[in-house]
Amino acid sequence: MTDVAPLPLCSRLSLSIDTAPLLAALSRLPAEAWQPHFNTGYFSGDWSGIALIAPAGAHTALAPGDGEPQPTATFHAEPAWARVLAQIEAPIRAARLLRLGPGARIREHMDYDLAGPGSDMRVHIPLLSHPEVEFLLDGQLVPMQAGECWFLDLSRPHRVDNPTQHARIHLVLDCRRSLWLRQAVADGLPGTPPLGSSAGCRAFAAFQQQVAHDAALADALMAIETRDQFVAQAVALGAVHGHHFAPDDIHAAMRQGRQRWMQLWMA
Repeated sequence: MTDVAPLPLCSRLSLSIDTAPLLAALSRLPAEAWQPHFNTGYFSGDWSGIALIAPAGAHTALAPGDGEPQPTATFHAEPAWARVLAQIEAPIRAARLLRLGPGARIREHMDYDLAGPGSDMRVHIPLLSHPEVEFLLDGQLVPMQAGECWFLDLSRPHRVDNPTQHARIHLVLDCRRSLWLRQAVADGLPGTPPLGSSAGCRAFAAFQQQVAHDAALADALMAIETRDQFVAQAVALGAVHGHHFAPDDIHAAMRQGRQRWMQLWMA
């Protein structure tokens, strides 16, 4: 089905996920089953996956495609995968286990294939996730916890940082739009914590406040001519003053500033 109603930024679905059999199945997967993610241009460290359902004809099992969805041998080997997917009342076009290794980071990007009224809807089910892992969607921290089920509009800017010594593993589903899934997303789960801000975003905001009250620091930044040099120097000066943030934190703040300006201009 297609529709024109806008989707929310994200929504925690009211589903009960029993993670015990999923974690048991996960523990039985051989190390060599994990394959590097195909989008090598915007991550550092280990970002890898295992396909459970993949579209026929895709150039890799982890890549999107328009072919008929095909369950893999890994999917058939463990009944736990089928049991959890049966709770999603929508056609599933792809199902993957995605792992972000210790210290790994996915830089900010947008999944353009998920934009538009006829696109798939992406659902994340965290299986292993340390509390310090940060998933930022449109600059906001999504409070996903293991055993929950979330819709995320990943056509919007998003990034993930795993600063811990533990792997983060999600079961990620690409689903066709259905009345059930649209309603589940619209309803959400009452009591879900609000979106927050990352440690890096908070540090950059604190640095901005310091710059506003330090003429010499402001002049040093104003003298920089190019955007890339400005970002690099801001990160370095921030660290000198005890504010630790990344270039993506600056880019997110710049984008949000442009969005606020456009909203004021169009009002």
